[in-house]
Amino acid sequence: MKILVTGGAGFIGSNFVYYQLAKHSDEIICLDLLTYAGNLSTLAEALQNKKFKFIKGDIADRKFVYGLFATEKPDVVVNFAAESHVDRSIEFPEVFLRTNIMGTNVLLDACRKYGIKRYHQVSTDEVYGDLPLDAVDNFFTETTPLHTSSPYSASKASADLLVQAYYRTYALPVTISRCSNNYGPYHFPEKLIPLMIINALNNKALPVYGKGENVRDWLYVQDHCEAIDLIIRKGTEGEVYNIGGHNERTNLEVVKTILKELGKPQELIKFVTDRPGHDKRYAIDPSKIKKALGWQPQTSFDAGIKKTVKWYLQHRQWWEDIINGSYQDYYNKMYGNR
Repeated sequence: MKILVTGGAGFIGSNFVYYQLAKHSDEIICLDLLTYAGNLSTLAEALQNKKFKFIKGDIADRKFVYGLFATEKPDVVVNFAAESHVDRSIEFPEVFLRTNIMGTNVLLDACRKYGIKRYHQVSTDEVYGDLPLDAVDNFFTETTPLHTSSPYSASKASADLLVQAYYRTYALPVTISRCSNNYGPYHFPEKLIPLMIINALNNKALPVYGKGENVRDWLYVQDHCEAIDLIIRKGTEGEVYNIGGHNERTNLEVVKTILKELGKPQELIKFVTDRPGHDKRYAIDPSKIKKALGWQPQTSFDAGIKKTVKWYLQHRQWWEDIINGSYQDYYNKMYGNR
């Protein structure tokens, strides 16, 4: 089987690439435009694997995508490609609409034109909006109405609806997964957990929105990759699967856990003005995927954060190159003379 992984140079996509290469014998084609969050050096080890091929390109470029499908003939498409940072979406909404909606449309049309066994859309629990902080018994299920709060989540919800429309209208074999907040290796430094780790290591202030009361359900990225793998191989066409970690923490609890793990003082915490439209609580009920496919998260937050902190300590060069911008030269180094 040949799997096309779009956005495979990003955080979750790259972890999925490594998971597939380790677990299966399938050929992996990685498509990524290498925008600011795409990092080819993340895939340095994968590039040495004969089962892996990297292609630079834009999922919203119809001519390019059709040419890629005609040449590579993928059996399965897993779409991780997305602009995903909420703060950036508030500043530059149009970029998110182009990639997350129009890019998905192009991929779906290519799947129709060239025939695929499965198209899988990697979505987010943010499409459900948020839950009250005091409603501890309330969780997002697959039937929770979509209720978005930011241009980012609106673009992802739009893409989900488009995927479902292609299933109903064209009988395209699709599945969708909606995950809670991921963390782990190769997480881009602007996101909460890596940002706090790096700032703490450098004895810089750790900015926390509002009072740090916002609650997120944290999912270790390896567990997420296992869930997606099960869905594309055994999931039912047309279905949505929620993937959650059963690890709810306030942002402040997350930051304090990181400081404790690194032996840094809590005085580094700096409360800053809250984000506009900041969702209060995300909490996923993953019972459907557990019942249907036997998946459940294996990594507790305490265990996962220890592994994550250890990874950032051992891979300082990776994130330092991102901070100073030199990671963007890696593509030219690898392919500039080809």
